[in-house]
Amino acid sequence: MVIKKNVSAWELKNELWSGALDTLEVITESCKLDELLELLEEIYSEGADITTVNDLLWFEPEYIYEMLDIAADE
Repeated sequence: MVIKKNVSAWELKNELWSGALDTLEVITESCKLDELLELLEEIYSEGADITTVNDLLWFEPEYIYEMLDIAADE
């Protein structure tokens, strides 16, 4: 069974775990939360479950930072 849920940028923090939280912290400190949600909507136009989003943020932070124009050392 698949359950999809709409979450705001601020609610996303409560849904993620492990390395994805580290990536989200960098994004938050860079004031790019709205841009992150736009990127996720573009990547997952049909929607995605939280595990898919978590894994993208956890295992592909360099890609996310590049797409959001965040310097890797931030």
